[in-house]
Amino acid sequence: MVDPCLASVAGAGKKFCAVQPHSMYYGIRDVCRSMIGMSAEPGVLRPHEFWAVDDVTFSLKRGERLGLLGTNGSGKSTVLRLLGGIYQPDRGRIEVRGRVGALIALGAGFHPLLTGRENIFLNGALLGMTTRDIKKRFDDIVEFAGVGEFLDAPVKTYSSGMHVRLGFAVAIHAEPDLLLIDEVLAVGDSVFQNKCIEKVLALNERGTAIIFVSHSIQAIERLCLSGLLLNRGRQVFLGNIRECIQRYYDDIGRTNLDQPHHPKAIGIGEAEISDVRVFQAGGDPCNRNIEVGQDFTIQFRYAFSHERSQTAQVRVWIRTHEGRDVQRLIFQEEAFPGGQGYDNVKIHRLERSGTVSITVRKPRLFPQSFCVDIAIAPIDRGVHLGGLANAALFNVIPPQSGHSYFEYGHTTVTDFDYVVALS
Repeated sequence: MVDPCLASVAGAGKKFCAVQPHSMYYGIRDVCRSMIGMSAEPGVLRPHEFWAVDDVTFSLKRGERLGLLGTNGSGKSTVLRLLGGIYQPDRGRIEVRGRVGALIALGAGFHPLLTGRENIFLNGALLGMTTRDIKKRFDDIVEFAGVGEFLDAPVKTYSSGMHVRLGFAVAIHAEPDLLLIDEVLAVGDSVFQNKCIEKVLALNERGTAIIFVSHSIQAIERLCLSGLLLNRGRQVFLGNIRECIQRYYDDIGRTNLDQPHHPKAIGIGEAEISDVRVFQAGGDPCNRNIEVGQDFTIQFRYAFSHERSQTAQVRVWIRTHEGRDVQRLIFQEEAFPGGQGYDNVKIHRLERSGTVSITVRKPRLFPQSFCVDIAIAPIDRGVHLGGLANAALFNVIPPQSGHSYFEYGHTTVTDFDYVVALS
């Protein structure tokens, strides 16, 4: 009977040295100790060493699909390299059975001076395919990669997208028992990404196990059934992919709120914005976590340094923590020249100073971290009188009931209603 378990990882750990001279010294010392039969003491941290992977345990059976999640530096790629045999664990045990297809480094295994045709045979051999197998699947590989007219050109002339398409095509047509994928799909366009995912799912239906690393939550959500969450090399969660994604966003949100916050003043100094808060409507103004779908309030104080014309416009931007604009909330003291009005632009008079409370109604913001920028500008002048960039940070979190369904990979839907109150 065929063993259904393709990969078994038990208490695996891998350490690296952060300082190059020490790393070279430790490497030479370990080789010498090994040559004379002495232990290299792999489980002990020496000065300037750290655990890139620390006590990770999981197993993968035929037909399973596992997604690795975590922030940059959490150890995801190192786990894949351990499974692919590129690294050896310093402690713990790793067992892999069957043919392994690894898409870990873009263009790995390609010789830049050889043609695409020659590299198909070279890369296929590295993946364990026989010459007969490669010839049998050659046309399918070329068609999938879409590099037919460049097949006899040196690979060094290929674009990064052509590299990844050719590498992916060879790997999946090798029909591995275990396929390791590390972010390479991010290089291809959306059409190719969908094509790859469909091919991977087809392989999976025939029994290939998948381990997938990506910062594209949409791809992770579509491709994987279970997830492993890592934080600084340590295993945080192993289980259902949706719960894993939720915990991933929770970890990111807590980290973002814990980081020092540095608002930046903008404009010519004729207006000042201060005391910015974002909180769930009717909730604690000091709590920056807002349940998805719940109304929330953006509150701040403003003050003008001197008398001004009554043409001020207040602009509030909501953007993701990574910087993508989500929504702009605008109110101003009078209509645009010519009396032109818009449904999403409110009219309110400002005093010399006061407090603004903007309540966003039925927001369609998916769980993640968001930033708020605020500025005051005249309607008829292209200059900011004053404002704050990165004025406040808040998190949208899943509802506390835990009974709602979310597709975390979807982007935020914008253009929602809001009301403005001045005091």
